[in-house]
Amino acid sequence: MPITCQQALRPLSREEFGRLSYDLMADVLAIRNELGRFFDEKHYKQALALRRQDVILEVPVCASHQTFSKTYFLDALFAEGAILEFKAAEALTRRHKAQLLHYQMLLDLEHGLLINVRPERVVKEFVNCALRRRDRLDFRISATDWREGVPGGYHFRSVLTELLQDWGTSLDLNLYEEALTHLLGGESRVLRFVKVRLDGAELGQQMFRLAADQVAFKLTALDSMISQRRFAHHATQLVSHTDLDALLWANLGRHEITYSCLTPEG
Repeated sequence: MPITCQQALRPLSREEFGRLSYDLMADVLAIRNELGRFFDEKHYKQALALRRQDVILEVPVCASHQTFSKTYFLDALFAEGAILEFKAAEALTRRHKAQLLHYQMLLDLEHGLLINVRPERVVKEFVNCALRRRDRLDFRISATDWREGVPGGYHFRSVLTELLQDWGTSLDLNLYEEALTHLLGGESRVLRFVKVRLDGAELGQQMFRLAADQVAFKLTALDSMISQRRFAHHATQLVSHTDLDALLWANLGRHEITYSCLTPEG
């Protein structure tokens, strides 16, 4: 199985999740009142698990494909059907929500709850993930600007397409990049320094992920065509000021995967 979890899971209705999370937050507030707001997040979630049998901590979730495997550990699984993420930060950020959504999509769970115990008042944010796994597996491929025959291109494209067919779209880009790096030969082969030049002078070196010698690759998840055009413009500038011959670019949209090959000539 491409994504596995050892804990039993069950879908929660919106009504059931609302009722259960109301009781849960009462315990969270009581714990915060007792401990104050300056402990690390691990102490609050440990205290919550001691009070509630329906909260299980550090639940492992494994994403695998061929010889690649990565295990995540959820802060907490609640009532077998919702994910809890605890933070002890000045404020919740988009990155915190994205992390929780990533876990929800891995397990195909609709409901999640972010809890920040650091502010003067505990902050909670309900995160609902309406995108089901079957939806994330329903995507089309566009390759209008792809160039056949570029070294490493066929392998890059086929490996990434197989990953997406296994896991679906919309997961954290870092997961796809880590898997690609492993499946294309590992960090020692893929991560390379490339010289940066301007007007013939060397400015230094920058690390890239290479699919082949002088051919790098990059993944994005840009929603709008404007954002994609801007990326293509700046990425072409990047290639033209390095020793790279080409940049293999895959934009992972929710329902469309776009493969492009950018060269110094544009």
